Amino acid sequence: MLVLGRSQVEALLDMHSLIDALAPAMEDLSAGRASVPDRVAALVPEHDGFLAAMPGFLPSAEVLMTKLVSLFPHNDGTRLPTHQALIVAFDPDTGEPAALLDGAAITAARTGACSALSARLLAREDAKVLAVLGTGVQAGAHARAICRVRPIEQVRVAGRDPAKAAVLAAELSAVLDAEVQAVSSYAAALDGADIAAATTHAVEPVIRRSWLTPGVHITSVGYNPAGREIDDATVTEALVCVESRQAVLAPFPAGSNDLLMPIRNGLITAEHIHAELGELISGSRPGRTTPDQITLYKSVGVAAQDAAATALVVASAREQSIGQKVALR
Repeated sequence: MLVLGRSQVEALLDMHSLIDALAPAMEDLSAGRASVPDRVAALVPEHDGFLAAMPGFLPSAEVLMTKLVSLFPHNDGTRLPTHQALIVAFDPDTGEPAALLDGAAITAARTGACSALSARLLAREDAKVLAVLGTGVQAGAHARAICRVRPIEQVRVAGRDPAKAAVLAAELSAVLDAEVQAVSSYAAALDGADIAAATTHAVEPVIRRSWLTPGVHITSVGYNPAGREIDDATVTEALVCVESRQAVLAPFPAGSNDLLMPIRNGLITAEHIHAELGELISGSRPGRTTPDQITLYKSVGVAAQDAAATALVVASAREQSIGQKVALR
């Protein structure tokens, strides 16, 4: 079995290739060709954490895998990340374990890449200002990915901790062509933004309709079982797109409070979800129809994304003879 550590996975993942590979993966998912059951989780209440399992089979990439991912929010500010993960790939012809990979790097990359794919599909072509809400791993991944699909000239970073926002802004300034600055509030970041990337663990919404500019495209990947990132007014007005209707409407730990709460409150119905990304890619559902339309991509993360990324990493590792081979028997 091939074993790949985090630094190796990061070196092997090409963001352009990943964004492109996610398109057929999302199309497989929407067409019912991929097998991606709802994730399940073992809860660790004393730490507000859980360990989730996310299996998937993606025919377009010929990959069978499962991800084990832990979310321990109290790790924030410690030497350990809040999200940690392992991925095991299996031979899709025989079921034999084929590779073991660090999953944290793949989770960060595929989440940002799929948000970038949503921006490619839904954001205005002339989008130049990006608001990044949050200061963690996903915030950086989203800035780097979205700048690859739109002509971003300015990136604004906002978070609960101004010092962390300043550090992330400095890190991004070193790798992006755009002007990057830390700003004092979520509202300030969103004022005039063409794309907003919400990557927080917020309880109260960090995306509010009164802060938004007409025509903005919103990507929201944050998750907190006690709250949500987006307010009701934004959800009800926006053209809402998701990875999977089934996943986003599923109960904890798979669904999204951003959509489940307004549905429970009678503000919208499940039919308010306009499209899955795969339907936009296949052309079975239209995307943005006017320049001033607010579009929203709400992500909960699906194994099809991990499978697409895993296929790229394992193939590159084998081509370049990278990684350690371990005999299981």
